[in-house]
Amino acid sequence: MIRVALVDDQFVVRAGFRVMLEIADDIEVVGECGDGRSAVELVEEVRPDVVCMDVRMPRGDGLTATREILSRVSGAPPAILVVTTFDLDEYVFGALEAGASGFVLKDTAPDDLVEAVRRLADGYGLVDQAVTRRVMAEFAKRRSVRGEDNGSRDLLTERELEIVRLLAQGMSNVEIADKLIIEASTVKSHLGRVMTKIGVRDRLQTVVWAYRSGVAIP
Repeated sequence: MIRVALVDDQFVVRAGFRVMLEIADDIEVVGECGDGRSAVELVEEVRPDVVCMDVRMPRGDGLTATREILSRVSGAPPAILVVTTFDLDEYVFGALEAGASGFVLKDTAPDDLVEAVRRLADGYGLVDQAVTRRVMAEFAKRRSVRGEDNGSRDLLTERELEIVRLLAQGMSNVEIADKLIIEASTVKSHLGRVMTKIGVRDRLQTVVWAYRSGVAIP
């Protein structure tokens, strides 16, 4: 069972998400709250697998809450799914850089929200299909996230670096495999090793790392 916590300052939104998610027989909403400060306490109390996090809230925004949750949690951290009405909101980029694993818009279809939660619970990050390449392009333009690396880049092989660069361009495993003339399962295995080496839990944070470290820059 996937344990989910809901964080949104609008009760109606939380109620709607609860209904959408609990239709699935493998998802359980274990807690909810209406601001970022409470979110940190809620996560520590209920230990969810995934947190659906609003961006703009009156008592502590999603950016601050995401950073604090991931810095304070002991053991395996929850995956943070940023849910917002703004597809290029500055807070969204901040949340991703703080460690969020995914990003979807509030008007996403119920089935897509359920699938997003499942993907994050399985260790796959995602960005809403409608804005994926725009998000990647924004990271590419930001000088502030380039050149930051703790030496983990040197741990990667040339093939792993090549795959990460293609991932940072928004390619799927199948597209990367076609580009490099290898099997998609081989791409998946390489990415799994990359994530272990650089200390991230999903594909999206691998992309964030790629831009921070300069690996994504041709």
